[in-house]
Amino acid sequence: MLYPLPAVMVSCARPEEKPNIITVAWTGTICSSPAMVSISVRPERYSYSIIKETGEFVINLTTEKLVRATDYCGVRSGRDVDKFQEMHLTAGKSSKIDAPLIEESPVNIECRVQQIQELGSHHMFIANVEAVDVDDRYMDAKGRFELNKAGLFVYSHGEYFSLGKKLGTFGYSVKRRKN
Repeated sequence: MLYPLPAVMVSCARPEEKPNIITVAWTGTICSSPAMVSISVRPERYSYSIIKETGEFVINLTTEKLVRATDYCGVRSGRDVDKFQEMHLTAGKSSKIDAPLIEESPVNIECRVQQIQELGSHHMFIANVEAVDVDDRYMDAKGRFELNKAGLFVYSHGEYFSLGKKLGTFGYSVKRRKN
């Protein structure tokens, strides 16, 4: 009952086959040094075998403009449809791995699987982050990435929500106030 969750599109591909996208809400950072992430996928999902065989995937962050595509990629199977084509998404070249990224995403996290934990209904892919690609539109004049301006959304109990107003910044609760 954790809430809300990121709703991301995970792209993957076998050599010589059409690339695929799966929507995942069970994902997260698990280590900062080395940078590692996880995604949990049901073994019967079409993307599961692709990721298991290739050992690669890309976590593509989603925006309000991508909410329809994110939902579609979570309810349609890549066995039956070409999700890139149906949702008018662009499969771009990743910088460090062979799995494609989604060019319309503001952030693409290229991942290489290190371990698979078979946990029950879902198996967790634990992966090293090989590269992070960011959309230059969200870089400010000082070279700082402004992810919060991308219009990200979250998933909570079957519904999608835009992120709301800023409530504080990291460490604000202990920051000294100037008199």
